[in-house]
Amino acid sequence: MPDDARPVTSRFAPSPTGFLHLGHVHSCLFAVNAAKQGNGRFLLRIEDIDPNRCRPEYEVMLKEDLAWLGFRWDEPVRRQSEHMDDYAAALVTLAARHVTYPCFCSRKEITAEIAQAGNAPHLVAMGPEGPLYPGNCRHLPPDVAAARVAAGEPHAIRLDVRKATTLTGPLSWHDRGRGTITADTGLLGDIVLARRDVRTSYHLSVTVDDAIQGVTLVTRGEDLFHATHVHRLLQALLGLPVPDYHHHGLLLNARGERLSKRDGATGIRTLRAQGVSPAEILRRAASGAEG
Repeated sequence: MPDDARPVTSRFAPSPTGFLHLGHVHSCLFAVNAAKQGNGRFLLRIEDIDPNRCRPEYEVMLKEDLAWLGFRWDEPVRRQSEHMDDYAAALVTLAARHVTYPCFCSRKEITAEIAQAGNAPHLVAMGPEGPLYPGNCRHLPPDVAAARVAAGEPHAIRLDVRKATTLTGPLSWHDRGRGTITADTGLLGDIVLARRDVRTSYHLSVTVDDAIQGVTLVTRGEDLFHATHVHRLLQALLGLPVPDYHHHGLLLNARGERLSKRDGATGIRTLRAQGVSPAEILRRAASGAEG
């Protein structure tokens, strides 16, 4: 059961791939309010593991916009790109538990395999984000896989969810909006934990970061509810503490679509240029209104 009496440490963790919009402010405000109500701390984390999409200038601007809106956070700000050793250590732990394997399939090959299996729909496992990885490399003999890795063949590292779940047994977590949730550890299949070009993944890095930073309440959009199932599995495998969760609703545009960085009309930089005040932006973010 959750310990609601303990001080709350919450966090807001944007990726610097574009400008902030009202949806980001809504999520940040949710985390800030949770920390205030829990007599705790609010952290800012920069999730910049993807060097191809993340830009330092976006990080500077998002911090400027957050400060302009009146948000304050505890220092130092954790920047994921500076902590790759933490994620590498977690991968070593998972490998030692024999729950990872190298995957040599390209995205194109995986797509082709799924398309071919589509002729027999009962063979295609589906998840909330679409067809799951079919497991081609899961059954490679260890010596064959090791030889291909040693030869420098490009590969990703995947989590063997079946093996992992056998080790951990049934798992659950507490969601403040939905109560006790039984983890469906196979919901996303054998997720990628690291690639050659990006040496960690969202799932691995946020799980490790939340533990290192002492986050006790993870607040994020309901679109990430499914991710918590596999994060709970990683926590169990790595021996990490389990925070509470609260998945909030999403802000939608006039077409009923989730706000994105392409929604210029809701961008904080655009609203600032139009003379909209911080108080009005916070009101819109809190109420879900675009204007």
